[in-house]
Amino acid sequence: MSELNEFEQMLEESLKTIRTGEIVTGKVIDVKEDEIVLNIGYKSDGIIPRNEYTNEPGVDLTKVVNVGDELEAKVIKVNDGEGQVALSYKRLAADRGNKKLEEAFNNQEVLTAKVVQVLDGGLSVVVDEARVFIPASLVSDTYEKDLTKYANKEVEFVITEFNPRKRRIIGNRKQLMAARKAEMQKALFERIQVGDVVEGVVKNVTDFGAFIDLGGADGLLHISEMSWGRVENPKKVFKAGEKLTTLIKDINGEKIALSLKFPDQNPWADAASKYAVGNIVVGRVARMTDFGAFVELEPGVDALLHVSQISREHVEKPSDVLSIGQEIEAKIVDFNEADRKISLSVKALQIADSQAAREDDADVADVDVEAVAAQMEYETE
Repeated sequence: MSELNEFEQMLEESLKTIRTGEIVTGKVIDVKEDEIVLNIGYKSDGIIPRNEYTNEPGVDLTKVVNVGDELEAKVIKVNDGEGQVALSYKRLAADRGNKKLEEAFNNQEVLTAKVVQVLDGGLSVVVDEARVFIPASLVSDTYEKDLTKYANKEVEFVITEFNPRKRRIIGNRKQLMAARKAEMQKALFERIQVGDVVEGVVKNVTDFGAFIDLGGADGLLHISEMSWGRVENPKKVFKAGEKLTTLIKDINGEKIALSLKFPDQNPWADAASKYAVGNIVVGRVARMTDFGAFVELEPGVDALLHVSQISREHVEKPSDVLSIGQEIEAKIVDFNEADRKISLSVKALQIADSQAAREDDADVADVDVEAVAAQMEYETE
């Protein structure tokens, strides 16, 4: 055997042998945008292409790996067809990630990972290159139509199903949120009571009211409790995300009734003096019926102007002479504080004005007669 052949044999014997599936450690001797070359102490170098380094598309490997770095990788093929060893960094990471996920599944550990893909049916997250699928039904404890807001965001979840052989690893964010919400709800109900003033955030607005997030539970602000006055459309008054200070009106089990009718703002508190019988008031026509018109004197205080009291002249229907939003002046003819009822009369005001006018005419006539007599007496002299 020649010295050259002996040297080659000794060199081969000094180099380790490797097998497919084996984990090897090597030093980076070259990095390109889409490929890493490793010296793994074998007769051939190891190659890690970009798609075997990470699942993220378009990554520039020169930005994440440097010459001289040590990397572990998994052998895919001892000979890739070009005399080099095909390696995978992401498969090794995925194996370790699966082990981490299995431990998290057994221990019900809370994990945090980045959403790498938003799918029609849910979210895909990656834990050490191991993929976890979070179905849309398990993303939140409430229905979410648009999941795109989670793209590239980190989310917390627990593993509720682990079967890597079938590539079925299921993450559950809903369970985590529900558990935390239950804790917050318990703390909230231990803290609040009827009569408390609380702050919340408008969560949803409907035709009949608004749901306010109080931090652990939602309270209902019914349309009838939104103002001392009349609210026709809650959606024109409140918007989702708006902060709101409300009064707890009632607590029934897990149901919380809220109100914006604060007692110190009750317009009926001093109504007896402001709307005493005989007082002249100005109001706005709020609504009409066949028997009369309801006039808003201030938010929360309405008075009835009966059709018979609209004018001294006969009025068939209020809408014949009045319009919604019209401002009118009238006289208080009845005040019932117990039932919170006030009656108005424009007719009484017109009669009073007519009488006053006749009295003024009489006074003027008397003055004129006296003036004429005085003038005649002066001329006689």
